[in-house]
Amino acid sequence: MKKIVVLIALACIPFLGTSQSIFDKFEDSDRIGSITINKGMLDIVSKIMENDSDPESQEFIEIANRINKIKIFLSEDEDAAEDMAVTMKQYVKSAKLEELMKVRDGDTNLNFYVRYGKDEDHVKELLMFAKGIDEKRKHDSYFEPETVLLTITGDIDLAQVGTLTKKMKLHKGLHKLDKE
Repeated sequence: MKKIVVLIALACIPFLGTSQSIFDKFEDSDRIGSITINKGMLDIVSKIMENDSDPESQEFIEIANRINKIKIFLSEDEDAAEDMAVTMKQYVKSAKLEELMKVRDGDTNLNFYVRYGKDEDHVKELLMFAKGIDEKRKHDSYFEPETVLLTITGDIDLAQVGTLTKKMKLHKGLHKLDKE
């Protein structure tokens, strides 16, 4: 019996070191663009900017030092956008994320979800899902939806989230947050 338990434990070891995400399937998709920024890259950016006396740069450094990973998925493909929406909803439910805010303005929908951290002002994970029309293309003869899925993990101060999303310029609809 002891040998069986040891064999099972050894068989599971390779899986313990890899943390798979439900969103990893999007990384190899031809229809979905992806950006992954790991802690190491955030540390490099922080080091480069550390001598910058600009208050916004210092705030960005403070935010970056508390983040472990940023994943961004973008698509203009309708089927891929629908897959992203379904996967996001499954993840929100299974990870027990709470809705923080919802913004709907015309064709743009923004949803923010969080997993709270050490207190109500800090979150372990922030998920943003934006779906809407790319404003650059509204004036063309056709419309293409633009979908963005962003997940940030770490020790995130909610008071600084607006600064981060504006600096990253992820979706044209984010300017609507200033109005809310």
